[in-house]
Amino acid sequence: MSEAKFSIGIDLGTTHCALSYVDIANSDGEQVAQEILPIPQLTAPGSVQSPGLLPSFIYLPHASELAPGDLSLPWTAELDYAVGEMARSRGAATPIRLVSSAKSWLCHAGVDRRADILPHDAPPEVARLSPLEASLRYLTHMRAAWDQAHPEAPFVDQEIVVTIPASFDPAARELSAEAARTAGCEHMILLEEPQAALYSWIQKSGGNWRKQVQPGEIILVADVGGGTSDFSLIAVLERDGVLELHRVAVGEHILLGGDNMDLALAFTVASKLGAQGIKTDAWQLRALTHACRAAKEALLNDASLGEVPLVIASRGAKLIGGSLRSELTRAELTATLLEGFFPDAEIGDRPQVRGRAGLTQLGLPYAHDAAITRHLAAFLARQVAATADLEGFTSALPEGATFLHPTAVLFNGGVFKSELLAERTLATINSWLAAEGAPPARPLEGADLDLAVARGGAYYGYVRRGQGVRIRGGTARSYYVAIESVMPAVPGMQPPVQALCLAPFGMEEGSDAALPEQEFGLVVGEAVRFRFFGSSVRRQDQVGTLLDDWDPDELQELAEIQTTLPAEGHANGEVVRVKLHARVTEAGTLELEALPHDGPQRWKVEFDARDAGGSAVNAAG
Repeated sequence: MSEAKFSIGIDLGTTHCALSYVDIANSDGEQVAQEILPIPQLTAPGSVQSPGLLPSFIYLPHASELAPGDLSLPWTAELDYAVGEMARSRGAATPIRLVSSAKSWLCHAGVDRRADILPHDAPPEVARLSPLEASLRYLTHMRAAWDQAHPEAPFVDQEIVVTIPASFDPAARELSAEAARTAGCEHMILLEEPQAALYSWIQKSGGNWRKQVQPGEIILVADVGGGTSDFSLIAVLERDGVLELHRVAVGEHILLGGDNMDLALAFTVASKLGAQGIKTDAWQLRALTHACRAAKEALLNDASLGEVPLVIASRGAKLIGGSLRSELTRAELTATLLEGFFPDAEIGDRPQVRGRAGLTQLGLPYAHDAAITRHLAAFLARQVAATADLEGFTSALPEGATFLHPTAVLFNGGVFKSELLAERTLATINSWLAAEGAPPARPLEGADLDLAVARGGAYYGYVRRGQGVRIRGGTARSYYVAIESVMPAVPGMQPPVQALCLAPFGMEEGSDAALPEQEFGLVVGEAVRFRFFGSSVRRQDQVGTLLDDWDPDELQELAEIQTTLPAEGHANGEVVRVKLHARVTEAGTLELEALPHDGPQRWKVEFDARDAGGSAVNAAG
């Protein structure tokens, strides 16, 4: 490998992808030479342009739909699909051939993320991709764009940072890492998107960030993107005269973002058409959803627009021109998003859970409650003690405080391009603070809502080389494995389960954790299952802590693993005495090894979600 010349940050977003890079040799300390890579992509058949964003869409055309050369890119003429702007625009008219929201599917433990399931609900004659393959295609496209622009510095030789939601579980993290490695990111690390956004803010401040925050402050990063709402809390403290940033909390995985808003807008327009006597079917509603996404972005990007026309192809013969025509107005956009997704809320409000039918279609596990403000209230209340044991943190909450009080808010994600939505969110937070006698939080200015995550990723890769300021944090959760207790058979009773802490909150990347004094029995040679848990609130647990019981909101169960461990010289069904060893890799993924009491074997648990969110368990000598 050649010495890396650039640190590359890749935002593999639900709606857009972006690539930023830092010229390592021409950067010094906090004076950073950083750029955004223009990404060549098809904008129409046979037409290539190079904007700074790559829309996260793949279009799978019919074999006879396009002419030879229509899908050619500067680096290849052999593709049978389109990625980017043309995929998005053409797919809006023919949504059954459009792959979208691959990132949301990649973190869905209820499906086989390696299976060809996208486009979801497409008819049998349409080719399909797996969420993993779709992610790989976005990354491969960006790699090709980089290599064309920088032949002197091949992509595979650079330092690569791929950003992921802070709420991704170990399986989704490992899948993201696998896609990146397959695309040529040989020297790759993962970074949480809210941290990346804060890194970008730090870099853009040119060192002035130290004048904008003080020791004892709490920064809330509110990131509402295309597929998820992510919340993180960063504490500011001073050690030995140096200002430090520590990530102290992340939110749970909330599948709620721009995709939900697009659908809500589509229903708003469909209702308007219905009042005119025009009924939309399921196919047209999907097309209308994609059209509303484009209209929403146009309205958010251009404050002078009052409305955006919508044209949806009709499947019937009664409409003149063979299409449905309507418009999305700014008033409709504001009312739908403001009242539906950012309603006024109290700090004691919690997300509403609706009753569920016994049977449901398979699909993404969207949040039941669309109110982002209520999800934020629950997050801040759950993290009320997040700084209680943080060494060097000087501020304390007032007695009786019911939530952790942020002092500053950094907005990220395309949703907050709307100043109205950002202002509503900040006003809601400040109403909660006022109710507990706390000063109002202020917004941190200067964020680039489209490119901050990619820029922050590239800057983080540079920071890891010993330059600039680094946010401390480690793992975003504590992780546990279930240990089944031994008990006599009792009809109708399952053996009780304990939870063994493998990786405590804040365990740093590249560090190991052995459990030297504890031995457990590992069943080999027959089908077994492993249960794993995560916690964003239990910060006091250490490696080896064994929990006999816990409150339902303390531990959340992750995807179960079902597998057969190779016997490797043992009898099938034998219980092997083992010690456990956990490791957080440099890339930010979690590994678990079982080491036998005697013998050279070892069994490694890798969170790679080979089937329905599970993981593969491999034996190594």
